[in-house]
Amino acid sequence: MSKRKEEATVYSQEMLTDGIYSLWIETSMASQAKAGQFIGVFTGDGTKLLARPISICDVKSDENLLRMVYRVSGGGTDLISKLKKGDKVSVIGVLGNGYEKAACGYNEESSNCELIPLNKSLEGKKVIVIGGGIGIPPMLLAAKSLQCEKVMVLGYANKNTFLKDEFDKLGQVYISTDDGSLGTKGTVIDAIKENGVSGDVIFACGPMPMLRGIKAYAKEHGMKAYISLEERMACGVGACLGCVTKTVNKDHHTHVNNTRICVEGPVFDSEVVDI
Repeated sequence: MSKRKEEATVYSQEMLTDGIYSLWIETSMASQAKAGQFIGVFTGDGTKLLARPISICDVKSDENLLRMVYRVSGGGTDLISKLKKGDKVSVIGVLGNGYEKAACGYNEESSNCELIPLNKSLEGKKVIVIGGGIGIPPMLLAAKSLQCEKVMVLGYANKNTFLKDEFDKLGQVYISTDDGSLGTKGTVIDAIKENGVSGDVIFACGPMPMLRGIKAYAKEHGMKAYISLEERMACGVGACLGCVTKTVNKDHHTHVNNTRICVEGPVFDSEVVDI
């Protein structure tokens, strides 16, 4: 599917907690969005030409609605947070490759990748869905997309556990907090160990230290882990090479050990990337 730019309409926007916003837009992209993908949102400010990449949190494809939950982290996202119902906003998408393509071997360049539906490739397996910080929102769509057995582990800074009530509707949820105000004090790996969480496959998104820990944990326990790399992006379409990450093997096009997070990712088999 080719990416395109279109004008979307704001359906709703609300602040979930301090600095974290939930934005629903009406767009035809909702019918094509997959868990782990993202879209670029333009601010409408002529001094900020590049779209802000924001992960897809949820979709209602029958209503052409797509949801983004994001943190205000600069001038661009601050402008986006001021959008109100009925406003028009330019977006580009759908961008990147999500969990479905990673889980069926996209990063190993399988020519049959798109022929293997996500839940077919995970049949009979239990998935541990892990989100940390602003990496939590894209895991909501991932969890909703899974028809197999799953358990969710979410890592927060404190008791402001945005979106937790929505994850609770999908199954068992375990929490870790940096300050120990809720759940396990420490990391998502600490919560997994404390609660005896087990599974066959990990789906995860979060800050790089968390993903490094998950990669090591998966290797130690002989599990597959598919991780979405949070990385500052510029163009979001692979032209600027601003979000390159190291890979274990050489790219067959460039013959160097790197790949673009925004195009070949953001979701990768953890064994493929050198993080």
